[in-house]
Amino acid sequence: MIIKTKKYALDQKTYISLAMRSWVKHNWYWGFVPLGLIFINAILNVTGVYPNWWIYLVIVLLTILYVLFWAVQFTGITQMEQTKSLFQKYVYEIDSRQIMLKLNAREGGILKWDQIRSVTKDKTAYVLVVSNDQAMNGMKVNWLAKIVAKGMKNAQFLYLPYSIFTTENELKFMDTLLKRKGFLGEVEK
Repeated sequence: MIIKTKKYALDQKTYISLAMRSWVKHNWYWGFVPLGLIFINAILNVTGVYPNWWIYLVIVLLTILYVLFWAVQFTGITQMEQTKSLFQKYVYEIDSRQIMLKLNAREGGILKWDQIRSVTKDKTAYVLVVSNDQAMNGMKVNWLAKIVAKGMKNAQFLYLPYSIFTTENELKFMDTLLKRKGFLGEVEK
């Protein structure tokens, strides 16, 4: 069976929201660094070893700037010419071999299932995270570009809301297909 969806384009606000949510989900533990620094500074203040108040301000400011840096990165993706294809209207044809993204009858692209890193199923949509490993192989980049690329590894995805599927059977088939590919829980027998 082949699933053929309605034409759909990812909204830029939805993209930024999902990318930031994914970034927070994968990097929440870094929040312990500023908390630890505030705790250490509080101990130093209470004991009188190094009384100061400006460290609190610096820690909070740097934390806010760090989060803003990533928000700007994800917002910038929506404005770049290279990522224009993320926000075009596609008809998706999904089967067990591949996902075809069709702009029209002659233009489009193919995404093999081995290029999908993970799938999340939420209340309104499937989110298929596309791996950027093939694009990064063999690239010679500096340390900052590697850090940014690592932070952006979950920023390229297909967002397939349930509303673009034409029938309930297509949604069930999509669930079954994702289970067979190992992206969702076990196939029910």
